[in-house]
Amino acid sequence: MNSAPAGRLVASDLDRTLIYSAAALELTGPDALAPRLLCVEVYQSKPLSYVTETAAGLLARVAAETVFVPTTTRTREQYGRIRLPGPPPAYAVCANGGHILVDGVSDPGWQRTVTARLDGECASLAEVRGRLLATADPAWVLKERVAEELFAYLVVDRALLPEGWVKELTDWAEPRGWSLSLQGRKIYAVPKPLTKSAAVREVARRAGTAETLAAGDSLLDADLLLAADRAWRPAHGELAAAGWSGPRVTALPETGVAAGEEILRRFLAP
Repeated sequence: MNSAPAGRLVASDLDRTLIYSAAALELTGPDALAPRLLCVEVYQSKPLSYVTETAAGLLARVAAETVFVPTTTRTREQYGRIRLPGPPPAYAVCANGGHILVDGVSDPGWQRTVTARLDGECASLAEVRGRLLATADPAWVLKERVAEELFAYLVVDRALLPEGWVKELTDWAEPRGWSLSLQGRKIYAVPKPLTKSAAVREVARRAGTAETLAAGDSLLDADLLLAADRAWRPAHGELAAAGWSGPRVTALPETGVAAGEEILRRFLAP
């Protein structure tokens, strides 16, 4: 029986919100009492991301009872590695709002909309990437990547990252229409018009839903949480570290996979 109200859209970040790497599980208590885990992502023939058995059941219900929209900064290729429980979502948002997938295929109309916004409202990816590479030091940069020709990020050694470097680059990027976000070992440079909330609003318009629920743990999720009718964040991640909240955002006390389970329960509550 469907206990969720009709017309409910659920837009959720994935990594460290619904799915967790082995390092992010935050399991507590004796090993014998640890929850059973289901692998939902394999990378280079190795298991990478997990949900608990309880979360898997809740996820299947969310996917069946709502318009469930995985909403991630991952590229389409990275998202394609994930196999969530339940029916495949009809919609997904990838590349921080750069792509709306409809039955697994990127919508060309949304791609044109995004391109027009980026061309008219912010500096080019080439300029920002050039600044990243010119100011970063190979001593602490492990990898440099461009995602979907939309934004750039560095994988860094946090222990060697100079104090003040992120702030200096943020101060340079802000007037050019870009934002910086430090998440774990990754430093993201993302154009401000590229947002999860804009893509989710478009999905809600197409799906005809009346209510949007959301969850996320990073600064790149903040706009999504603020735009939702109700939203939740776990007690881990960038938003928790900053003490961030919003008028319709609930800060949960749980961390790790326990937070993932609780977020799914909130999605299904009346």
